[in-house]
Amino acid sequence: MSTRNPTEVVVVGGNVEGSMAAAYLKAAFRDRISVTLLQSVPTGAERAGVESSLGDLREFFGFLGMEDEDWMPSCGATYKLAVRYQEWSRPGRHFYLPFEETRQVHGFPLTEWWLHDGPSGRFDRDCFVASWLCDAGRSPRGLHGVTTTESLIPGPYGYHFESAPLARHLTSYAVERGAKVLSGTVVDVRLDARGWIEHVTTAEHGDVRGDLFVDCTGEQGLLLRRALKVPRVPHSDTLPNDSTVTLAVPVDTRTRGIPPCTTVTARGAGWIWTVPLAARLGAGYVYAQEYCTPAEAEAELRAAVGPEADGAEAVHAVLPVGRSRQAWLHNCVAVGASAGSPEPLEESGVSSVHHQLEELVRHFPGSDWHPALRDGYNAFVSRAADAAQEFLMLHYLGSARDHTQYWRDAKTRPVSAGLAGRIARWRVRPPGAEPPRTHRRGRSPQAGVSVLLGTGAITLRPSAALSMVDGAAARAEFTAVRARAQKLVASLPTQYDHLGRMSPLGV
Repeated sequence: MSTRNPTEVVVVGGNVEGSMAAAYLKAAFRDRISVTLLQSVPTGAERAGVESSLGDLREFFGFLGMEDEDWMPSCGATYKLAVRYQEWSRPGRHFYLPFEETRQVHGFPLTEWWLHDGPSGRFDRDCFVASWLCDAGRSPRGLHGVTTTESLIPGPYGYHFESAPLARHLTSYAVERGAKVLSGTVVDVRLDARGWIEHVTTAEHGDVRGDLFVDCTGEQGLLLRRALKVPRVPHSDTLPNDSTVTLAVPVDTRTRGIPPCTTVTARGAGWIWTVPLAARLGAGYVYAQEYCTPAEAEAELRAAVGPEADGAEAVHAVLPVGRSRQAWLHNCVAVGASAGSPEPLEESGVSSVHHQLEELVRHFPGSDWHPALRDGYNAFVSRAADAAQEFLMLHYLGSARDHTQYWRDAKTRPVSAGLAGRIARWRVRPPGAEPPRTHRRGRSPQAGVSVLLGTGAITLRPSAALSMVDGAAARAEFTAVRARAQKLVASLPTQYDHLGRMSPLGV
């Protein structure tokens, strides 16, 4: 075992995950560690990648000392206040899942008051300001840089962005602070007598040595799974999808507008996502090949996007959903998809990288490589992955759709005893202010309740106590949400206008 502090860090993986790791570690430890970022040549899919974050990614950029204006224009980035779910309950119906916190009245979430005596049939508009802003295509920031989300909306915002430009931006940030970047192909991973990584060998630069190796090689898990043989825990028994097809489509954002939300639309054999960027649209179909061929999925995706998809190259891929049994073994720490990759409906890929990097810094080893630090990091990654799995299961169990065999079968997949028990309790009494098991950072603790309210198959009812509590304060809060939302819709710029003030937008 090493007798000195691990000061030489090698980050393997040149995608956005690797660049985030190199930048974050240099920001955290500055010159106290050396960082070598070993990049591979990106594939076409990586160069055209689109990311959609949770609601706390601004903390990552804040830690690096970056403002939105420093990176968003070069990355085609847009703001994200919520996820818009279309047709998850029935055709023509939609609802929003905002990052905004759920208001509390007399100790009960406003969503539960809505179940008791909501003013309309739209819980998302009655309870959340962000839903109004999404319908109106508004920016969460004002014309003069005022962050409306901080001053008037009780909740954060996330981002949509192109991954390759952000990777370049963060790599430059790391290099400016002393990181070394090597471009090459890993041809071997050499282990010492204990089974720890001694060095990685590249075709271009020979051996690259380090004390701590950070595996950011994505789903291939080049270090953790291939070299150290850490097994993967699949989630394919509980989640239905195994394939994706994606498109990158140039669009006229002046005409289309830029909604501040990701849209996920239920389809016959899965669901389609669309991510609005400053000058193009990212779109993908996540589906199960048991019910739909790749050719059928691509045709359905193109039809959903419309004529603008003509000529856009389709990228087909498998969807290996699951996590590594351990994310940290010996002197190798997995960050991002090498640690685990949830179905993209959870939308936490880039945000998971942020959270894992925070935990890596908190658990960074000393000269004794104390196993409690490794165990703490592993416990965090496992809890987050399992919570993501349960959150995803709520979508399929909760969806009122049953028009195809795919959706009927999705409701018959195995459910853990813990989740089954929680759903049974929620039918009698929705979770209160405490974070439920499915909560994860970057989302409201009440996100699972909002999903069930919107998807429609699992009937929730309010606590019997609400019938004995004065509802005047709740009615006043519903009125306040509506008034605040109408004021913001009238005063805030559209996303297109606000982003155009950062940098001219164009196709």
